[in-house]
Amino acid sequence: MNQLGFFKNPTQITYGIGATKQLRDILDREGFKNVLIITDAGIMKTGLIDQLTRQLDNINYGIFDDTKPNPTVTNCNDALKLLREVQADVVVVMGGGSSIDVAKAVCLLATNEGSIVGYEGIDTFANDLLPLVAIPTTAGTASEVTNFTVITDEERQYKLTVGGVRLAPKYALVDPAVTISLPAHITAATGLDALVHALESYTSKMANPISKALAREAIRKISANLRQAVFSGDNIVARDNMMMGSLLAGLAFNNTRLGNCHALSHPVSAIYGVPHGIANSILIPHVMEFNALAVPELFSDIAEDMGENLEGLTLMEKAYAAVEAVKKLSKDINIPTDFSQYKVDGSQIDRMTRDAMLSGNIAVNPRKTSYEDVVELYKKSIGGVFVEAL
Repeated sequence: MNQLGFFKNPTQITYGIGATKQLRDILDREGFKNVLIITDAGIMKTGLIDQLTRQLDNINYGIFDDTKPNPTVTNCNDALKLLREVQADVVVVMGGGSSIDVAKAVCLLATNEGSIVGYEGIDTFANDLLPLVAIPTTAGTASEVTNFTVITDEERQYKLTVGGVRLAPKYALVDPAVTISLPAHITAATGLDALVHALESYTSKMANPISKALAREAIRKISANLRQAVFSGDNIVARDNMMMGSLLAGLAFNNTRLGNCHALSHPVSAIYGVPHGIANSILIPHVMEFNALAVPELFSDIAEDMGENLEGLTLMEKAYAAVEAVKKLSKDINIPTDFSQYKVDGSQIDRMTRDAMLSGNIAVNPRKTSYEDVVELYKKSIGGVFVEAL
């Protein structure tokens, strides 16, 4: 019997080519007059923000374009300062997961006092947030529909997570056309990050029939289209399928959380500055190998969804075929196999492991995970010369 505890999606989604053009309708319908736009320097160079601001006749707006790849507490404070100068009654964010994370944090701080550091955890804030309209420019994080924001505390070199249903954007305008100008290496990293979302959601202990259906369709779409999106960036069919795959994965993991891969990736990014998508992409084969023994039937499903030939294989052979399929995909799109080029070594393994064990994602990973297990997963992913911690 299928049992379903809950499924939530608080965000109103508009999906399709030209969805971005719906922004003015939202602003007029809600009566918004002062807008803060949050983005990054790379998106500014594409001209996408210019296209967006053409919809803002007779509306006061300001632009914060200093979002960092691993957004920081300072980013949030600087954007909040501009929000107050503009007297914004709504935030519009156009960018990848980093920009959307900053936007969520700013919407929280606009109505709740203090620093974002003080809101780590779930439902830690009292007041409703300033409304947020999210326009994603990558098929990766699906932050446009999720209830979480991840911010780096520079002082502690620590990634903190703030969550709650009210943190989700009020509106998401999801337009695959805006990803056409995305560089190949970003398409690769963010696309594999989206696949990791689907993989970890599908195998999460919190998975339910709805989330599983969304995750499997996401796996099918992403694994069948990521190569084309990387190497033929103007292929709008591939871009469309990638964006939909990312969105479906986001809707899934927003209800299930993730797993060991995300728990381990955050400390690597916080300490060494490894891009989030790359960190997940390097870690995921090792995490899959670790988890396959616990839920081989689920990994067999993943192998099937990724198009592997499973005829005549045992259950465990099918499970490991899923691991190999992810490795092949990563290799084809030039994802690094380890962290050696980022100068990650063993000197920080104890610290990274302690931080990873604080993540709620460890608790829903399909295989029970100890401190020693995390250490071994880090060791396998480092590559190059291993430096023991003192």
